[in-house]
Amino acid sequence: MARRDAVMRKPKDTKGTLRRLLTYLGPFKWMIAAVWALCILSNVLQLLGPNLAGSAINEAAAGAGKVNFERVYYYAERMLFCYVASSLLTISIHAMMMNISKRVARRMRQSVFDKLMKLPVGYFDRHQGGDIISRVSYDIDVISTCMATDVVSIMTSIVTVLGALFMMISISLPLSAVALFSVPAAIIYTTRMRKITQPRFSRRSKSYGAMNGFVEEMLSGQKTIQAYAYEDKVEERFDGVNGEASEAYWEADRYGVTIGPTMGFINNIGLSLIALFGSVLYMNQLISLGSISSFVLYSRKFSGPINEIANIINELFSALSAAERVFTLLDEAEEVADVEGAKALEHVKGDVSLSHVKFGYEDGKTIIHDLTMRADAGKLIAIVGPTGAGKTTIINLLMRFYDVNSGEIRIDGEETRACTRKSVRSSYAMVLQDTWVFKGTIFDNIAYGKPDATMDEVVAAAKAAHIHPFIMRLPDGYQTVIGEDGGNISKGQKQLLTIARAMLYHAPMLILDEATSNVDTGTEREIQKAMRDLMKGKTCFVIAHRLSTIQHADLILVLNGGDVVEQGTHESLMAQKGFYYRLYAAQFE
Repeated sequence: MARRDAVMRKPKDTKGTLRRLLTYLGPFKWMIAAVWALCILSNVLQLLGPNLAGSAINEAAAGAGKVNFERVYYYAERMLFCYVASSLLTISIHAMMMNISKRVARRMRQSVFDKLMKLPVGYFDRHQGGDIISRVSYDIDVISTCMATDVVSIMTSIVTVLGALFMMISISLPLSAVALFSVPAAIIYTTRMRKITQPRFSRRSKSYGAMNGFVEEMLSGQKTIQAYAYEDKVEERFDGVNGEASEAYWEADRYGVTIGPTMGFINNIGLSLIALFGSVLYMNQLISLGSISSFVLYSRKFSGPINEIANIINELFSALSAAERVFTLLDEAEEVADVEGAKALEHVKGDVSLSHVKFGYEDGKTIIHDLTMRADAGKLIAIVGPTGAGKTTIINLLMRFYDVNSGEIRIDGEETRACTRKSVRSSYAMVLQDTWVFKGTIFDNIAYGKPDATMDEVVAAAKAAHIHPFIMRLPDGYQTVIGEDGGNISKGQKQLLTIARAMLYHAPMLILDEATSNVDTGTEREIQKAMRDLMKGKTCFVIAHRLSTIQHADLILVLNGGDVVEQGTHESLMAQKGFYYRLYAAQFE
């Protein structure tokens, strides 16, 4: 229940969200001005129709033998012209607004994507990928649809209401007062419904984001789900997530669907009063039959847009809730800027040291307690330890994905926080256990870190990674296009591609997170030999789970509980018969 209350809270700043939305329309102010002009012209033509109809009725009401049919036809022709011209202008207005909304959506998506590129790694650790995608796609689509359709409706409604009110007053002031009797009730009702429905539309957007996140997570693990025969459990969990989204949708719409009919009821009461008082005025010869007819038509034009606004208020609230989610992402704190005067690392040798490093992802939860180590240039440093010991955290700190809480990390004697992030990160090449390739040619995937690489350089890297023979067996060789996330090649082949990519990227230091976990033992030995040749003169950090792969390391750091409990070569650590010895023995029992 607490969770539901949390997502049902009222949006923080509705007016501020609306103002920020309007800023996206700034570059199109002249187009919007043209839309307003066409809107006014279209509605003036629409408003002339009832007046012409009233004139035609007055001519027809003259009685048998007195009807001037030429005048009746005259009014009918002009009324037809007004309605046809108004319809053509309305089509032009919608086309222009669709063009504006498309361009606004494109600009907004670009802003969101640019923001995502500037956010720290921690943001993506805390948020589901599906929820982020939902903001980029679903939420911006809701905003775009609102601009393309609902904004036009509101603009048209404003002009129509004001024009119809003016024409009603010009026909009969007493009847106008009667027609306006229902307006306060409509305003009070819509104001109250806004307070009720807007938080529910906010909850609906969040629920859809959560559902998208769950679906993305399950699709990425589909093979695992089937391997463990977990389909029924997943379906059960999705039923709960889907039910939450459906309930949020129903909760928003069950109030929203009552707005239109209720507004229609209020307007019909007003129309009934107009008919009653209009009859009294006609019987007392204070108004003509044609004027009553025109007034009724104008009253419908006056109340119709109010009713229409009530109907689209749901979409407006939904768009505001979606916009708030988008702007919340845009307001997220970006990666902390480099300190003033930060220097760029150049000609890095690869001497790395950590001194009394303390770090935790959350306040009060320290993972690395007091880490001190040194990696000399050109050495192979292996980092081993049980799950949760802090191995990956050390890599995150070396790459400055996170900064230390206390202590310091130095590269060639330079404190990394005093250096630019770009230069620190470009000093490393990385190969992770979770491989990433993109839809494109094999050549482009290998040359990702070096776009100006030649074919000879790419081929040399592929040969060193022992994937060249596989590539040459493909129909188009290095120009073969692989699917999104490498869907049409094996995990091992993807791993070899990323290893080739790292080999081509001439960084002075390498980070390998169990980089050969998806290849067979024979290929692994060959890759290790090739890596040793390519890593000469480079500092290499290897996270190893299979201890047999790091026996040749120059230094092995043994982590446990966030601290280095042992360090040395494989032989010296085995001789100590301590924690490393027990880890090694456990793998070969």
